Amino acid sequence: MTMKSEIHPVDEVLPVPKLFTLGLQHVLVMYAGAIAVPLIVGRVLKLEPQDVAFLISADLFVCGVVTLIQSFGVTRWFGIQLPVMMGVTFASVGPMIAIGSANPGVEGARLIFGSIIGAGFIAILLAPFMSKMLRFFPPVVTGTIILVIGVTLMRIGINWIFGLPLGPTAPKTVDPAHADWLKAVGDLAAAGTVPEVPKGLAIAPSTPNPAYASLGNMAISAVVLVSILLVAKFGRGFFSNIAVLLGIVTGGIVAALLGQMNFDKVGEAAWFGLILPFHFGMPVFNPVMILTMVLVMIVVMIESTGMFLALGDMTGRKITPERLSAGLRTDGLGTVIGGIFNTFPYTSFSQNVGLVGVTGIKSRFICVAGGLILIVFGLVPKMGALVEALPVSVLGGAGLVMFGMVAATGIRILAAGVDFATNRHNLFIVAISLGFGMIPLIAPDFKMWLPNGIHPLIESGILLATIAAVALNAFFNGASGTEEDLRRAAEAIEH
Repeated sequence: MTMKSEIHPVDEVLPVPKLFTLGLQHVLVMYAGAIAVPLIVGRVLKLEPQDVAFLISADLFVCGVVTLIQSFGVTRWFGIQLPVMMGVTFASVGPMIAIGSANPGVEGARLIFGSIIGAGFIAILLAPFMSKMLRFFPPVVTGTIILVIGVTLMRIGINWIFGLPLGPTAPKTVDPAHADWLKAVGDLAAAGTVPEVPKGLAIAPSTPNPAYASLGNMAISAVVLVSILLVAKFGRGFFSNIAVLLGIVTGGIVAALLGQMNFDKVGEAAWFGLILPFHFGMPVFNPVMILTMVLVMIVVMIESTGMFLALGDMTGRKITPERLSAGLRTDGLGTVIGGIFNTFPYTSFSQNVGLVGVTGIKSRFICVAGGLILIVFGLVPKMGALVEALPVSVLGGAGLVMFGMVAATGIRILAAGVDFATNRHNLFIVAISLGFGMIPLIAPDFKMWLPNGIHPLIESGILLATIAAVALNAFFNGASGTEEDLRRAAEAIEH
């Protein structure tokens, strides 16, 4: 037997041209998902365009660094050493939006990064014990959580199409005549002619805003959506896998032709820029926000466990408890690195795990190459500036697909791994947990009389649904989840 035949397919080092081509393919498959979270969080925080562009560059850079750690391995403590691409988890978006909405600007960014760093360290400590927590997360729980994540994020995609409920694109605007009247009354009050205008008095918006739901924006979103659907139906192999990215590119071209893209910031951005830690200042560590993000990390590591078990089956490499712990520790380490370098919690991207099955190529060094490509992308500020320049209408058409696919994945897990026919309790678990997840969407002011200290914990529908699903499942079914359940759920996601 030759030496080459003894090399496991996972450890095979392919020729450099093939490594680059297949690594770039992995990058393109994950790219649309990777840039979505910094765009969402940056705009919720109301950061300047150059700061949002920096978040995108930082995200791509850290995606690459954490992918290298996970796929190549760093000591026996970190890295699953399988073909895994790492990206920001959508599960973290809800809590970060809650923090950013309550604390816009740099202060909110520092709070977010502090909670991420704290949660990352705790996740590293929790990683070896995750196998004991699997029983609390059978498919009825994980499927429900992923469904709620998708439904919660859909609001963002829809607002990208039509306009944000507040600000310059709000559905209603203040009638200029009404504003002039209030100003005149204020001037009279200053002269002592009429009583002083009460502090905070404002005229309610009542006039339809031409900037909301404009036909032009809806048309661009429709072009993106139709492009994605056409590529998904008629594209083959690799092109089908990057349908969302091709749709965004098509929408960007249309928007540029219509004069809706401003390339000034792209021109001003440098070709090379280091990603430095603590760009927004030292992080702020709030215990309740850290606890909120720890709950997110537990969900992320449960999801990663399923991915790793399925990927082990797919590649023929046994996932030992030690190897699993090393992979999960990397989720935590990547999250710590993310917080330090101004970005977010990390997990293995399911679409890339699926790509391993599609291509049949199991070498982890393809993902090592993909990680290096992502690092290069992150060090080119023009890349981040170009993404930031995309109009939200372009992102809206893609967001409808991306976030809807997250929800559909949750439905697939529920359909493939949950017994609804003979166990009607599972219906209660899904129904009530979904209802809890909708509370912050439908009644965002529900917490107004509750203690301020717990607001970050309950502002996220994803966390409310997670707590409800775990508690209800334990009540109705006991703690019954197994590794095999997680493996089946992961396989449902990939195929």
